[in-house]
Amino acid sequence: MKWDTSAQFAPVILAFEAERERVLVRTVQEAADALMRKWPIDDGEEFLAAVKACLDVMARKAEPEDLRAALIRAADEAGVTVVTVLH
Repeated sequence: MKWDTSAQFAPVILAFEAERERVLVRTVQEAADALMRKWPIDDGEEFLAAVKACLDVMARKAEPEDLRAALIRAADEAGVTVVTVLH
């Protein structure tokens, strides 16, 4: 199976207050990186759903916008500020 890590969605900016860092996320790879390396919690229900959404999009079992929505819900659960970007 070939994993698709380049699938794109409408960008979101994640503001991680503990590190005073802002991360622009617009691809599955960037979302996975943020979830695995930056996320302040790793056991929330929405966090796990976002991780699963990453895998589903990479396996072409879900749409990139599904991942975007899951990422926003996980951020809300973890207290990570999200700025949505409109085109």
